[in-house]
Amino acid sequence: MKLRVTPSLFAVALVATAVGIFANACGGREGRAEEGGATPAAEQVSGTITADGSSTVGPLSTSAAEMFQEAQPDVRVTVGVSGTGGGFERFCRAETDLSNASRPIKADEEAPICKENGVEYAEFEVAIDALTVVVSAENDWVDCLTVEQLKAIWAPGSKIDNWSEIPGGGFPDRPLTLAGPGTDSGTFDYFTDAVVGEEGASRSDYTASEDDNVIVQAVSGDEGALGYFGFTYYEENQDRLKAVAVDGGEGCVEASPEAAQSGEYQPLSRPLFVYVNNASLARPEVEAFMRYYLQNLDGIAEAAQYIPLAKERREAQLTKLEKAAGA
Repeated sequence: MKLRVTPSLFAVALVATAVGIFANACGGREGRAEEGGATPAAEQVSGTITADGSSTVGPLSTSAAEMFQEAQPDVRVTVGVSGTGGGFERFCRAETDLSNASRPIKADEEAPICKENGVEYAEFEVAIDALTVVVSAENDWVDCLTVEQLKAIWAPGSKIDNWSEIPGGGFPDRPLTLAGPGTDSGTFDYFTDAVVGEEGASRSDYTASEDDNVIVQAVSGDEGALGYFGFTYYEENQDRLKAVAVDGGEGCVEASPEAAQSGEYQPLSRPLFVYVNNASLARPEVEAFMRYYLQNLDGIAEAAQYIPLAKERREAQLTKLEKAAGA
């Protein structure tokens, strides 16, 4: 699958505060939308749409916003990246229309807050991610780690700070430093659940950030560093990083679009979501944006360098939108 990236896209999406993206400032994207098979919105609408949440999903929603605003120049879409948890906090206070999430909403913590505040919502899958374990491109001694080895490294209380201390690895005597998402990140939640066995359970002595570019810098600049984040950030920085294959019990599997779509890349392939406030969905500009988003997922995912949904799953999201919009 040939993937293309707009250089300005990630710089816009990955700021810590919400950024307005204006179609008039994004010249030259009309051809990209046509190449990606974009379906233009038929009826012109206007208004402002506010999204926040996952730094993993943020660039995807930014790509959708840029392409949508070519067809709907009177709609302003802002995309913030406060992390999945931070995004849900705002969403459940009815401060945003959309919440980008790299994990489902927590049924025992976040969903009750939404209910208490009268926020009803619909959940849509928008892409697949292969959560990627990375080391510096200069690292020449590791190509694969088992889930058990990753657990030994990242579990609470772990004191492993040298590659030679990783059980069963046979790695050299080199200092090991760690970098990864902060605790507000859905990527942190997913990784700790899948690898450590308990959501939120992790050692704390590592470079933590909600901005995945900080993790890129920490790992790429240290030969002995190890980190993890969404597949997009590896693809964007593979000249500086090396992806480490993961053995989930069936042998070493490298992170790739094909392995994520097939389910072979376990346990670190996962769906990515956009949550929509139903009250917001009743507004013409929000419905138009979500319809455009879901109808053009392949082109949007390609432009933002994400793994698209299979056809059946994509069609299921459109069916879900029809039901939610008609509610």
